[in-house]
Parts: sequence; structure tokens; C-alpha cells
Amino acid sequence: MVVRIRLACHGRRNRPFYHIVVANSGARRDGKYIEQVGVYDPIPNADGEKHIDMSMDRIKYWLTVGAQPTETVSRLLAKAIWGSHSSIPPSGTLISCSYHLFLDMIYNFSAEVLKIENPTRGDDTRSWGPPWALQLDPTRPTESAYFLAINRNKKSLTVNMKSSEGIAIIHKLVEKCDVLVENYVPGKLDELGLGYEALNKINPRLVYASITGEFQKVGDSGKGWVMIEFADGPGYGQTGPYRERAGYDVMVEAEGGLMHITGEPDGMPVKIGVAITGLHAHGAILASLFARTTTQVGERIDCSLLDSQTATLVNIGSNYLIGNQDSARFGTAHASIVPYQLMPTKDSFIMIGAGNDKQFRKLCDIIDKSELVDDEKFQANQDRVRNRDMLVDILEKRFREESTQVWLNKFEGSGIPYAPLNDIKQTFEHPQVLARDMIQEVVHPTAGKIKLIGIPVKYTNRKLKIRLPPPTLGQHTQEVLADILGYSQTRIQELREQKVI
Repeated sequence: MVVRIRLACHGRRNRPFYHIVVANSGARRDGKYIEQVGVYDPIPNADGEKHIDMSMDRIKYWLTVGAQPTETVSRLLAKAIWGSHSSIPPSGTLISCSYHLFLDMIYNFSAEVLKIENPTRGDDTRSWGPPWALQLDPTRPTESAYFLAINRNKKSLTVNMKSSEGIAIIHKLVEKCDVLVENYVPGKLDELGLGYEALNKINPRLVYASITGEFQKVGDSGKGWVMIEFADGPGYGQTGPYRERAGYDVMVEAEGGLMHITGEPDGMPVKIGVAITGLHAHGAILASLFARTTTQVGERIDCSLLDSQTATLVNIGSNYLIGNQDSARFGTAHASIVPYQLMPTKDSFIMIGAGNDKQFRKLCDIIDKSELVDDEKFQANQDRVRNRDMLVDILEKRFREESTQVWLNKFEGSGIPYAPLNDIKQTFEHPQVLARDMIQEVVHPTAGKIKLIGIPVKYTNRKLKIRLPPPTLGQHTQEVLADILGYSQTRIQELREQKVI
């Protein structure tokens, strides 16, 4: 069934009044409309303005599920988005654009991520320093580099969730939001009236994501859905015997096998540098939103750090499940490919990899060790794996004879995978990193200009930028309560005095 957003006249001929409705393809004949999403009065008022009253939330929803606005309604959408006092672009511009363009505009103008924080201390990561961002005003609280890294494009709303008034605020927000992300111990939000069952009754289309374990971020699409986020911190999921056990990423790395396979062969197990749960949650949320366009209902997502960690074992885990083979630590080397590791040079290191026999032959030619190709101990990858120590010893001795830069020059353009070992400074000065806009500058309200890591995904039809700097604590409380929930200034002041916000 084709669904369109169009105008339907319900006024008298001398005083027409148009309803912006969502209708099926036969609505003109049978008069059955799916929903009214706005009103348009074509008679100019005293200021010469035509009145438009739209529910942007509902229009956004219908565009999401595929409703296509007529040209006239597209012009009204443009006027609503660009403001009642803005000039309407020429009709030709609108005709040449599909409804997806308006969908993108609505997202860019109205999509928000609301970070719910404790009114007194805020997110724990605000205090995870040093290092700290320098403050233009020394009387303002400092912000940690850690917090700034993972909270761009968010708005901060402080709410006391121990108060009934605070819970009521979140309930009102849930009525309007599409996604809720929480990081609490299982059952805690149920006690507060913020569990999935309670919120699903308020908004059946809500995608409710429980991310148990420390996480970095859900996504940086630069546009999307209205989302609420609040956190605390277990790591084992909503079910199972460990569901109430607290856990950060490093604990689950140890318990989930990752630390066992990370580190030098004869050294201590070590942790990896970052948490990983959010990577899986990001895909799950987007998949749920996409499914909702068909089902019209939301989803409960249970994403735990231990599950995410177990999934990252991939081939190492499969070696055990299929072949009952445990794994050792290989440092930078690969369990099944040789050579594929960091090699010491005269002055530092270089990473090289020969993923097949052809690449190994090419590697030997570049380093003037062609005799290795004809050695039966190294001819095939399985031979090289079997004789790993012998081959690595030969290669290390050869690579130590030249500097890293000499080897980089030799490998350039060869088709052999290779890379220098860069520190963080060298990484952010890398010409490819700079060319891909992986450093972006934003103006923070208290720290001034700060540099943040850019958005890693590039799109053909739009260039994404960091739209909002990381928020100060409670920076957007007034805005959210007044503009989104319609609270009066008097009511907001009362909530402040009652320490609800």
C-alpha cells in the first residue's frame, strides 16, 4: 500500500481549512485517513503569514516508515523546518528533491541525544582525569579528556531519579523518544518505574537498550533518532547467575578469555586499550529501528560486555569449539599466519604481514632473502607456521640491519602490507588521518576551542561534522524541560528549588 502525506480540505469554500493527513492511496475515494499530523490555514493573518500547525514528531515518524509527501506538503515541511519567517525555496528545488531529503532535514534539526545525569556529581567519567581540559573560567568545574571524548553530540539533562517528580520527567520524555539506552544493574530501573515493561506501556515503539558493562558510545551518525541515555555499570547481562555482579571492561577481559590471549608469549597477560560493548549495541539499535518501520513496535535489547567479549574471540573461540584447542599469547604475531608480526629495526619497529605464499615471495625479494622461498621449511604457510621460531629469527636479524625509514621506502608501492609503529602524536599527525577529517575542532562552553576525534564513517551524500560539543553538567536542562516538555519557567524554578533537577 502506498502511503502519502497530503492536504485534505475540510473547510467551506470561502474559508477553506486544510488538514495535513497521512492517507493510503485510496483515501481520496473512500475518505479514510490514517492520521492527521497538522493543520494548514491558507488565509494570511494580519502580518501576512499563513498559519501552519504541525506535529513534527508524527511527521518524522511517518517519513521514517515511508510515507511520501505531496509537493505542496513538502513546501509546508520546508517552511516549518526553516522557520515561519524564512522564504520558501523555489518549487523547482523542492520538486527535484525526494522525501528522503526532508527526512534528513528533520533529523538534523530535531534529533537529539539526551544524557540523563545526577544533579550533583554527573557522569562518573567527568572526574576520570587527568588530563583535564583547560577552563576559560577557573571557577567552573574541570572536564576530563575521557568525558569529552565520548560525549559529543549529546545534551545534558540533570534529573534526581530518586524523586517522583524526576521519574515523571523521564516518563514524559519517553513519550517522545525513540531509543533509551541504560547501563544499570538489572532490576534497578524496574524498582524506579523505569524498566522496560513500564516504559513500553508508555511508548510501545520505544527501543529499550540495556548495555551492561562500560561502554564508549552508541554511534556518531550525525543524525538519527531522539534518544535518552543514562548509566551506572554491571557487565553480565539481564539474565543468568552473574546478572547482578558489577563489572568493568578489564574484569570481563580477564574472565572472557581476551586477556589470556593478549600479551607476549613469555610475559604477563595484558588488557586491550578500549571497551567494546557499544560496537554491538550500535548495530542492534539501528537494526531495531529499521525493523520497527515494518512492525510498528519497539524492542528490548540486552547487550552485555561478557557476551560482546566472547563474540570477539571469533577464530580463537572456534579453534576451541571445533578442535578443542586452547590458545597461547602471540604478542603481535598471528596464530595461523607467518610472518605476520612486529619486527625490530635498527631504530624502532615495523609491522609486516604475508597473508599468502605470493606475498611471502615478494617479501623475501624486498629484503634480499630470496633463498628462503626455495627452502622447503618455508615454502607454504603451514610450513612457516610449523617452523615459526626459525623463520622469525632469520627475519628479525635482517630487519635489524636497517632503519625503519629505509624499510618503509623499500616496501612503498610493493603491495605488501606494512606499517610503522606510531605513537599517539604520530597517529594524529598522519597525513591520511588528517585527510580523512579525523580531527575536528569544536567550541566548548567553558573550555573554548577543543580538538576531538572525528567521525570514522564517511557518506557519499553528506559530510558529517560534530554538531555539538560535549555538554557541561545540566547545560540543557532548561532547554529540554521548556522546549520539549513545555514546562513553564515557574514550574522549572520549583523543580530546581525542590532539587529534582
